[in-house]
Amino acid sequence: MRILVDTCVWSIALRRPEQNSFSTAVELRNLVADNRVEIIGSIRQELLSGIRENSRFTKVRNRLAAFPDVPVVTEDYVTAAIFCNLCTANGIQGANADFLICAVSIRNQFAIYTKDKDFLYFAKHIPITLHKEESP
Repeated sequence: MRILVDTCVWSIALRRPEQNSFSTAVELRNLVADNRVEIIGSIRQELLSGIRENSRFTKVRNRLAAFPDVPVVTEDYVTAAIFCNLCTANGIQGANADFLICAVSIRNQFAIYTKDKDFLYFAKHIPITLHKEESP
């Protein structure tokens, strides 16, 4: 199964090596090696935003260049809004970008690799598949 990798996972591996979670970094490397990784433009933008040092920005941008963006279509935005409304009606708040990730993942039959606990709550109401790290 292809895996849509969330910003927080990329960030652990690429932007914050001093806070690197070894298992997350290894899992991402394994997914890359297996050619299973997917990204969307909003994740790329969120990851690159806030990198103040030009050389660091360029390094992260260049590493991400190997991964083309999965197209996001109008249907994804509508589905994301439906998911947002559904979760809100059930007392669950979430970011618009997170619901877009859910919509794109469902349309493309991707699992989502994230460390964001909000997705565990979304999964109770939205038919998303969450990627679990392989045990060593």
